[in-house]
Amino acid sequence: MAGRKIGLGELTSLDYEGIARALTNFIRGVVREAGARGVVVGISGGVDSATTLALAARALGPERVLALLLPDSEVTPRGDVEDARELVKSLGVRYKVIDIRPVVRSFLEATGEKPDRRSLGNLRARARMAILYLYANMQGLLVAGTGDRSEILIGYFTKYGDGAVDFLPIGSLYKTQVRRLALHLGVPESIALKPSSPRLWPGHLAEEELGMKYEEIDLALYALFDLGLGVEEAAEATGLPREKLEKVLDMHRASEHKRRLPPAPDPGDTVWRFRRR
Repeated sequence: MAGRKIGLGELTSLDYEGIARALTNFIRGVVREAGARGVVVGISGGVDSATTLALAARALGPERVLALLLPDSEVTPRGDVEDARELVKSLGVRYKVIDIRPVVRSFLEATGEKPDRRSLGNLRARARMAILYLYANMQGLLVAGTGDRSEILIGYFTKYGDGAVDFLPIGSLYKTQVRRLALHLGVPESIALKPSSPRLWPGHLAEEELGMKYEEIDLALYALFDLGLGVEEAAEATGLPREKLEKVLDMHRASEHKRRLPPAPDPGDTVWRFRRR
């Protein structure tokens, strides 16, 4: 590995039609095994949800896919809603537009609280989750999550918000790979190449919050997790500063709780040890 140079092309030079076939087969298998009628996808106007929706429509047929556009009218740019609306129409899937602003406002009125920006943003994500599961339960659907591997590994999602899903169709792909797959599937460039944003507060952009570009994050993750390089080796191979590689590792460590089931005591230690004789 010494002296090897790793560039973004090594991550993104893939057979995207082969990947599309594998992921559509995966979606069909999960839905069939669950005995579900189809899937519901939360659509934001961004690349991850657009790619997930396109794959679901290809896998199941548009009649078995429900897209929910869940903007907050005080936060979500109108352009995102229009992008999402045009996409669902082009795919022929069923869709509904539901403004979550009244839902969020009802929480604030009921509690009488004025939460900080991050807490309020996470409340928006959890309101969307509740609505997705409402429709999933009513119509016998699975919630198809839209998280990609980059977001999963660094924990860039809301616990029990957009992280609360039944399965993750694009969870094996880095963000830079998802963008290429989106273009292959015919997702418009205006969506496929749009700067990523969870839209949890006005002007929210992922790369600004993270302090790194996804091209850097993906290269770091690939070197550290796929190739198993140490920080020094990864810095030499990728040309990324050591500080950025350490930051990626710190984000991964700090978000470990998001990728695990809630901890519970071992029954052997807390129940059966105290069995009455």
